[in-house]
Amino acid sequence: MHSQSLTAKRIFLNAGLVIITAMMFSAAVRVSAQDTDYASERRRAMQLLDESKMIEALPILEKLAVQNPKDGEVQFFLGFCIFARSRDIKDPALHKQERLRARGYLMRAKELGVTEPVLAEVLASIPPDGGEASKFSTNPQVDAAMNDGETAYTRGEIDKALAFYARALQLDPKLYEAALFAGDMQFKKAHNSTDAAARSAFFDSAGEWFTKAIKIDPDRETAYRYWGDALLEYGKDDEARTKFIEAIVADPYNKMVYNGIGRWAQKKQVQIGHPRIDIPATVTSKKAGETTITVDERALKGSDGDGSSAWMMYGIVRAGWLDKKDGGRSEKFARTYPGEAAYRHSLAEEAEALRSVVESVQTQTKEKRVKKLDPSLDNLMKLNDDGLLEVYILFARPDAGIARDYRSYRKVNRAKLTRYWLEVVIGG
Repeated sequence: MHSQSLTAKRIFLNAGLVIITAMMFSAAVRVSAQDTDYASERRRAMQLLDESKMIEALPILEKLAVQNPKDGEVQFFLGFCIFARSRDIKDPALHKQERLRARGYLMRAKELGVTEPVLAEVLASIPPDGGEASKFSTNPQVDAAMNDGETAYTRGEIDKALAFYARALQLDPKLYEAALFAGDMQFKKAHNSTDAAARSAFFDSAGEWFTKAIKIDPDRETAYRYWGDALLEYGKDDEARTKFIEAIVADPYNKMVYNGIGRWAQKKQVQIGHPRIDIPATVTSKKAGETTITVDERALKGSDGDGSSAWMMYGIVRAGWLDKKDGGRSEKFARTYPGEAAYRHSLAEEAEALRSVVESVQTQTKEKRVKKLDPSLDNLMKLNDDGLLEVYILFARPDAGIARDYRSYRKVNRAKLTRYWLEVVIGG
């Protein structure tokens, strides 16, 4: 099980560098009409956070929150700092009380319009009753070393934190968080360094630690993403792009993984996106054996010579995957997923339905009934020809059912998943 500290406290480190920088700038814009001391103290708090000195920043943020209760960003960082500090509280009742207080500020930040994905991740890690912090390890020595590292980190004592994380990894060479957090610390040292040689050495060391984390678990996204952040800041943009893509491939249904590639694209002034495919057909079933297929009128007529009548096949094929009238699984679903007792929308179903559309277009083209192919169909045909149709479905059209097929597909198609991002989403 992944540590909650990772999804809450650690998720902040790299994302926080970007957010804090933006907020330091935005403060000058939004509080220009307020008291000068407020703006000055706000910038000071953000600077301390950028240096990982959360304990020092906390009392400043508490005063700012009283002065201006409508500053959502201050509410967010105050909640975050309280949460970070709560792990160091040994008394169970006080520990839970602080987590609840942190949650209150974070909820207030959400109400005030803060939409950073980090906020959602931190809130998700704190149950309504406050809950308890998870352990890093069942080994007391390892857990103690990690917690000592966290305490040092929140105080901005980066070297001490690094030593504790390294110690934890020595005690447990399979502890992903230990290697990841050690890499964080080297990244942080590089971020704060003004000496070119030292900065380069710290960035390189961070990469070495992130490599250790990836070897421990190549299917977790965090080390790829953090490494990408370090590379992007160091100016190694192409390498950063690679790591950001690897993060997406590791965990595409985690919103946080898209921040990195988004910043890369902004820096490189590159437009990225999935091919647009508008499917003018829907399939619904309120009762076993009763299926409703709805198709756009233009696709029904199919008289414009654009191949759009092919979309009829989409609904027909999908209907064949739904439950039979007696409530039993369809032959297609039962044959493809013999271990599953209940129907779900699947990758196999969606791929077959879309390929049936491709085959219909191919037939129309051979019969010279297509004058100018509809843009959505044109994109669909290209994806199919490139062998990337399933990849497109998994990345651009997933629902809860389709997402369940991702891990098994990734197991044998990792290179294809990466190629899709390089060739299709980014475009070379």
